[in-house]
Amino acid sequence: MRFTLPEHKTLTHETVITIRWGDMDAMGHVNNTVYFRYLEIARLEWLYRIGGPAHPSHGSGPVIVNAFCNFVRQLEFPGEVLARHYIANPGRTSFDTYVVMERVGEPGVVYAEGGAKTVWTDYAAKKAVPLPESVRALFG
Repeated sequence: MRFTLPEHKTLTHETVITIRWGDMDAMGHVNNTVYFRYLEIARLEWLYRIGGPAHPSHGSGPVIVNAFCNFVRQLEFPGEVLARHYIANPGRTSFDTYVVMERVGEPGVVYAEGGAKTVWTDYAAKKAVPLPESVRALFG
């Protein structure tokens, strides 16, 4: 099953991730679990940049309730990944995040794309709460 990224999404962050030797598996390409780490790196860098909580014991913040990755081409060592992070589909308590991954030096060639449903949560109560206005404003 292939998930489709929405046409209408907002670019919020770009980062370059170095492919490490240890990211590869026995087949000589980046292990599929590492792609999820790359998604996480882009998402967390963006969340910290907008003032997201540094630790889940502090008030409220994001919780990932599902995640996916479409593997399009094999990433291999050595190299660098350009990860572009997007947001879309704001709801009362949730929004979607998406990341498109290309190799640096190969603009427009998608190697993987993925995303996650993010729910804003009161950490102590373990319940969804409305998105903060500062987050909602990011959607325009």
